[in-house]
Amino acid sequence: MDTREQKNHHVLDYLRKKKAAIKFKGMKTCDYSAMTPKNEEVGISRDKYLNAAIAEKRSGRAGAVDKRRSRSENEFIRASRHPFTLLVEDLEGYQKILNGKYRSNYEPKALLGSLKTFEVRYNFSAVFIRPNATGNYIYHHFRYMARELLKGGLV
Repeated sequence: MDTREQKNHHVLDYLRKKKAAIKFKGMKTCDYSAMTPKNEEVGISRDKYLNAAIAEKRSGRAGAVDKRRSRSENEFIRASRHPFTLLVEDLEGYQKILNGKYRSNYEPKALLGSLKTFEVRYNFSAVFIRPNATGNYIYHHFRYMARELLKGGLV
């Protein structure tokens, strides 16, 4: 978890409830990543970080793509070095974009076009989710990714 991540007690609470080991580290891009710890019994000779990350945005921040477009795009450029997911804590966020319910200088069609263009250009997916499900999403996203990579001997 990025050391600069704030207001994420709901995520920390969920991960602690699942007894997930949490390591705080300054991350240049994104907010969450995962690693498989050294475990020689199963053939993992050293800690290995997964080639994946999650960037989290709070409700209302998805509309900021236009206000800080170059800043947002620079974040996506840096993050695109690894597969990542943009997790937006707003279950109705996609619908809000369609209906122009975000504070935005763009028309809904243009804002949606920017988001979808960035998804393709920087190889990520935006997932709109309720804040109380964020910890669950992060935990299971990385858990099953690590499991599949371990089964295939890729970690």
